Amino acid sequence: MATAMNTKVEEVKDLTRIERTGAHSHIRGLGLDDSLEPRNVSQGMVGQLEARRAAGIILQMIKEGKIAGRAILIGGQPGTGKTAIAMGMAKSLGEDVPFTMMAGSEIFSLEMSKTEALIQAFRKSIGVRIKEEAEIIEGEVVEIEIDKSVTSGQKTGKITLKTTEMETVYDLGAKMIDAIQKEKIITGDIITIDKASGKISKLGRSFARSGDYDAMGAQTRFVQCPEGELQKRKEVVHTVTLHEIDVINSRAQGFIALFAGDIGEIKPEVREQIDQKVAEWREEGRAEIVPGVLFIDEVHMLDIECFSYLNRALESEQAPIVIMATNRGITKIRGTNYKGPHGLPLDLLDRLLIITTKPYTEDETLKILQTRCQEEDVEATEAAEDLLSKIAMETSLRYAIHLITAANLVARRRKSPTMDVEDIRRVYNLFVDIKRSTQFLIDYQKEFLFSEIAEDSPKKEEDKMADI
Repeated sequence: MATAMNTKVEEVKDLTRIERTGAHSHIRGLGLDDSLEPRNVSQGMVGQLEARRAAGIILQMIKEGKIAGRAILIGGQPGTGKTAIAMGMAKSLGEDVPFTMMAGSEIFSLEMSKTEALIQAFRKSIGVRIKEEAEIIEGEVVEIEIDKSVTSGQKTGKITLKTTEMETVYDLGAKMIDAIQKEKIITGDIITIDKASGKISKLGRSFARSGDYDAMGAQTRFVQCPEGELQKRKEVVHTVTLHEIDVINSRAQGFIALFAGDIGEIKPEVREQIDQKVAEWREEGRAEIVPGVLFIDEVHMLDIECFSYLNRALESEQAPIVIMATNRGITKIRGTNYKGPHGLPLDLLDRLLIITTKPYTEDETLKILQTRCQEEDVEATEAAEDLLSKIAMETSLRYAIHLITAANLVARRRKSPTMDVEDIRRVYNLFVDIKRSTQFLIDYQKEFLFSEIAEDSPKKEEDKMADI
C-alpha cells in the first residue's frame, strides 16, 4: 500500500513540475556588486570581467531610461559567453521589462516579410505599463453560508466579511460560490473581490486565526486584518507589449490568435492607431512606455535590407535597446559583395556600442565546468573535473559541457554516485569533437559520396580546412 502511494506521489510530481536544464539555466544575473564591479564567480557568471562591467553600465542606463533607441554589439570568439552576458542582463532587469530573444536566421523562415518580422520583434520588446483604478472589496471572512435547492439544485449563499472597523454580509451568486469553492476559501482567510469582474483572490490567513490549527503548511501566509472600509479603490498596474496590443486589435479574434501563434502581417494603419492611443494614455497619465531589450543572436545572418531597416528603426522614438551578438571577424556582408567587420555595414557599426569577449583561461574554464556540474546535480571527483577542463582547453568548452551529462549516465550505470575519470574517457571515445571528426573525414574521404578533396589541389584543401 505504501509503495503504491509513493508511486502515485512521484507521478504527480512528474506531471505538475517539469524541470529541464538548458545551456544557460545556471545564469542568475551579471554577478556585479552595488558599485557595478564584477565578482570573479557570481550568479553563474565566471570571468569576462571587462565585458560584464561594460554590460553592467549599459544595464544601469537601461534602468534609468537613458539608453532607449541605442544598440550594443557583443563580439567575440565562439564559446566566450556572449549569449550568457545577454541572459544575465535579462535576469537582472527582472520580469517587468520585456526581453525578446531571436536568432538572425529566424526572419528568413517566417511566413512574412523580413521587415515585418523585425517590426514585430521590436514591438514585442516595448512594454506599456497601464494604470487602472479598480473597485474592490477586501476583508476577513467571518462566515460562509451555502445552500443548495433540493428541487432545482441551484446554489445560493451569503458571505460575511469584516475589517477592523466594520462588518457586512454579501449575497453570493452561483459563479461566486464556484470561485470560493475552487479557491478553497474558509473562515479566517483574507480575500479581495474585484467588483467589475467578480474575481476572488486569496491573500492569506488572518493573524488572529494563527492558533486555530497545530500544524500549518509551509505555503501558508499570514496577513493583518484590513483596516478602514470594506469597499475601496485600488490602483492596478498591467504591463503588456505593443505587439500584444497590435495582435488583439488586428482581427476579430485577436486574443485567440495571440495564443495560437497564427499572427501574420499586421497593417501599418492598425499600428498607427495604437501608437496614437498609447500617446493619449501617456498624456493622461494612465500609461507609460517601458523600453525593453531585443537580443539578436548571430546578427551577421541578417542581410543588407535588414541592416538598412535597423538603421532607421533605432532612430525612432519608441525603440527598444537592441543587443546583438556575433562570432564573425571581417567577413562578407550578406546581400552584398563587400566585406565588413563582424559582417555588418560600417554605417550600422557607427551606431553601436561594442563589447568584446575574450577566451576563458584554464582556471575560469574549470570554474564554469564546476558550476555546470552543480546545475545538473552531478558529483564529480577532482581528477574528473581537471580532465574535463583539459578537454575543454584542447577542444571546446561546449564539447566538455556536453560530456558532463553523458559521463554521469555512465557512472550511474556502474552504480557509482560520483563521476570519475574512467566515465569521461569512455564518453570521450564514444562522442568525437570537431577536430577528430574532421580528421576522420580526411582519412576516409574517398569512401564517402561526392568526394571532392581528391579533385582539389593541396593548396585548396588547406584553405578549406582553415575555413572549417
